[in-house]
Amino acid sequence: MAVIEIKVPDIGDYSDVPVIEVLVAVGDSVAKDQGLVTLESDKATLEVPSSAAGVVKELKVKVGDTLSEGALVLLLETEGEAAAPAAPAKADSKPAPAAAAPAAAPGSKPPVTPSHRAPAEPAPSKPALASGKPADIECKMVVLGAGPGGYTAAFRAADLGLDTVLIERYASLGGVCLNVGCIPSKALLHAAAVIDEVAHAGDFGVDFGQPKITLDKLREYKEKVVGKLTGGLASMAKQRKVRTVTGVASFVSPNELEIVGDDGKTQLLRFEHCIIAAGSQAVKLPNFPWDDKRVMDSTDALELHDIPKTL
Repeated sequence: MAVIEIKVPDIGDYSDVPVIEVLVAVGDSVAKDQGLVTLESDKATLEVPSSAAGVVKELKVKVGDTLSEGALVLLLETEGEAAAPAAPAKADSKPAPAAAAPAAAPGSKPPVTPSHRAPAEPAPSKPALASGKPADIECKMVVLGAGPGGYTAAFRAADLGLDTVLIERYASLGGVCLNVGCIPSKALLHAAAVIDEVAHAGDFGVDFGQPKITLDKLREYKEKVVGKLTGGLASMAKQRKVRTVTGVASFVSPNELEIVGDDGKTQLLRFEHCIIAAGSQAVKLPNFPWDDKRVMDSTDALELHDIPKTL
């Protein structure tokens, strides 16, 4: 038997991310890639997976701690000789919670374990004012919108044992924030911050010269950051058995939704509970030349194909 250290893998540009849930306890058997702790930044929820299979010997973190890449999470007893742990998997998968979990810090919610799951509910009553049509999809919980509020609600519902469907009108999860808002903006701001720091390096005797910006590569970097997070959400949804449906949904009865996909195909979804997390949409000012190529919104600004002399 050997005892190895399990550390936080590469989690992108995040650092000092708070631990909101500890998914295992001392003595638990864990599989490779099983989630150990859940981290939550201001924009995303991440899980730290185990890089090896074994038995938890000692926890090094608790709810409320903050972690960065390389931080020690726990000591794991594995079979075989002591060796360097396997390359850590991306912190984006979500297996079922372990059978037990340590007590949470005061004021926080306890980890979701079988002993904390919602009790079995009685057979649902017949939905009122149903259309009478056969449903293409049936579920206990449906969440409209896969932004930070929607996917968090869907994941929590699934953790509590509800059969959950998540509906999003766009192909990738994460909403405006992850796809065309905060995350891509922060990726570009990081590049700008590096340029600014280099520009002032001459103050302490280091001169890098004028930077050369290749927009296509900069855009690829931004898309890589976005893709890593949105892809992580899709993986977490799959691990939690949250079904995702792409399309625009509208209510046709108190317990039914009609979903129209990009291909025009219509599906009828019947549910018991619904969370609406559709977000908001900017209102365009009236009498404004929106068709003028010089006018752009924030999404257009993230896709510039050349650098304007003035903006």
